[in-house]
Amino acid sequence: MMSQYLTCFKSALLIGLATFATYSSAVEYSVIDTAKSKITFSSKLMGSNLKGDFAKFNGKVSFNPDEPEKAKANLVVEIASFNAGGEELQDEAKGKDWFNTKNFPSANFVSDSVKNVGNGKLEIRGNLTLKGKSAPIVMVASYQAEGKQMVFDGGFQLLRLDFGLGAGNWADTSAVANEVPVKVHLVLNQK
Repeated sequence: MMSQYLTCFKSALLIGLATFATYSSAVEYSVIDTAKSKITFSSKLMGSNLKGDFAKFNGKVSFNPDEPEKAKANLVVEIASFNAGGEELQDEAKGKDWFNTKNFPSANFVSDSVKNVGNGKLEIRGNLTLKGKSAPIVMVASYQAEGKQMVFDGGFQLLRLDFGLGAGNWADTSAVANEVPVKVHLVLNQK
């Protein structure tokens, strides 16, 4: 009788542990917490440092920390939410020579592949479409669970002339640097 009880108890315990293990490993993070997330950039403008951000963006993300290489991302940035310098600079940036927000209101990043490089770091490859032009980019990002959220910090180098940003006199890289470091701080909630 006691051996039957122990056998049933062990079976129930194993089923419970297997169910818990399956449940805990199936945690997916997919909801962007836009209040905590941000996309920032820096550049050189006529010898001075310029820092800014894009205040509005959204998208779809799918991330399971047990299978990071299966992650997917599709981010859409509202270009009119550009914020750097004063009002005059912001108006100029939204114009034809720069972002041309009337004809190209958003930028889009879609991941193609994710490589787990270890120690909580990923190499994310994808295409960025900006001002009607697409180019491949590689972003290196770290990720870390914080409570019930997953936090990503990554970055990539944008070459603005590849996207036709800065026409006419603005194409001169001694006036405005071609290299624009972009940083992405993304906070995801569980699905």
